[in-house]
Amino acid sequence: MILTIILYSILTVLSILHIILYGSRPTKSLSWLLIVLVFPIIGIIFYVVFGINRRKFKFFKLKQTVRRRLYDENFRNRLVKKQKINFENKKSSKLSKLLRNSSNFATQPANQVKVLQNGKETFDSIFKELQKAEKFIHLQYYIFEEGELFDRLYSLLKEKLENNVEVRILYDAIGSYSLRKKAIKKFKDIGASVYPIMPLHFGSFLFTLNYRNHRKIIIIDGKVGFTGGVNISDKYINPKSELGIWDDTHLYLNGPAVDSLHRVFIKDYYFASNEELLLTNKYLPEIEKQGDVAVQIVAGGPDADHPSIMQQYITMINLAEEYIYISNPYFIPNNAMLEALRIAALSGVTIKLLVPKKSDSWLAKYSMLSFFEELLFLGIEIYQQKDDFLHSKIIIMDGEIASVGSGNFDHRSFEHNFETNALIYDSPIAESICQDFIADCQESVLLKYEIYKKRGVKRKLSEGIARFFSPLL
Repeated sequence: MILTIILYSILTVLSILHIILYGSRPTKSLSWLLIVLVFPIIGIIFYVVFGINRRKFKFFKLKQTVRRRLYDENFRNRLVKKQKINFENKKSSKLSKLLRNSSNFATQPANQVKVLQNGKETFDSIFKELQKAEKFIHLQYYIFEEGELFDRLYSLLKEKLENNVEVRILYDAIGSYSLRKKAIKKFKDIGASVYPIMPLHFGSFLFTLNYRNHRKIIIIDGKVGFTGGVNISDKYINPKSELGIWDDTHLYLNGPAVDSLHRVFIKDYYFASNEELLLTNKYLPEIEKQGDVAVQIVAGGPDADHPSIMQQYITMINLAEEYIYISNPYFIPNNAMLEALRIAALSGVTIKLLVPKKSDSWLAKYSMLSFFEELLFLGIEIYQQKDDFLHSKIIIMDGEIASVGSGNFDHRSFEHNFETNALIYDSPIAESICQDFIADCQESVLLKYEIYKKRGVKRKLSEGIARFFSPLL
């Protein structure tokens, strides 16, 4: 008993010292201090798994993180052709330059882009393009879930493999936790190369659990790509629970930007499989002009030197002159994001926020709700989608630039997850996404400040408790 108390005391002191020395932000550090002190043993375990800032503390860096940095140093510019693009306004130029330096991908001109507004439209487009594949198909998803879409994909890929089309598949070990070994074996048996990303092995469990790959990517023959927020799951086409259908947005890309998107996949595949690097002309062919839309791929992750997803969102808010519209299922902003929103709102920028009324996480829902009173007081319009589960991750600025991708407005997407967004520098497409956003707002519930601030004590207590745990989200 005495030894247990001594051991617990030592671990508690070490955790507190580590939080003080390496905490990334005072508010987050304070939350972790309280968690460690209020929840004996469990609080320490939570901090080791979810709280350590591995960008600052070298000892806890994953081997994979170190290797990823070496990858960037050695292969970042391999076979990359520099593209020149002249932006019509300084806002686009500034944002593009920031993200080129932060995320390592330049804006690519001359793309064809199609915005896919729901699961049915997304999968109709995906299967149509997969059917055209002649050389290879590369797929990467956070969630691979058995069901109608899974079976349909299996049948199509089986046919393609029989016709000598290479198939490579990545899935996140946690996001696809329900995927049975039997289902994975089915794909392997027909010749597909299938690998989990950051599987939970003994010895690395504590250091991999918190770092998930949240990307959704398809590459076909190195020329056509898909990315956005939609996973391989029937919940996007059929109501599988009380949440209804998951309402999401995806992108079809054809043009030079596919090269950037493919390099994100190639890097992840290399580290998941330990197979030969795919940086060859076979997999990265020269892509001719396909349209007139400029697209920039933004890839963020805990291995990066900069939090590029967070920097992208904050910069778009800061650059906005007329309006900023945000659609996101997990709107849990950090202090930097909140301050950017305050400044924008107080300077006269119209801000609309579209979020789900329902949620798949109690903590995420009430943590998000805890910010609404202040945002409403600032004049920010908040709409709650009432029918299905809003899962889109969209931000639109001044009808000039739009972002569609996998990055949420929370600590996890900013610091812990591997994410991918596509920035579209095109007014017609931005305006089109904007019109769909406004249509969704009109069918949603607009929150009123005077009513919202009168919510009950029980509700405020739930929000406070959830916000206390926001560093875990």
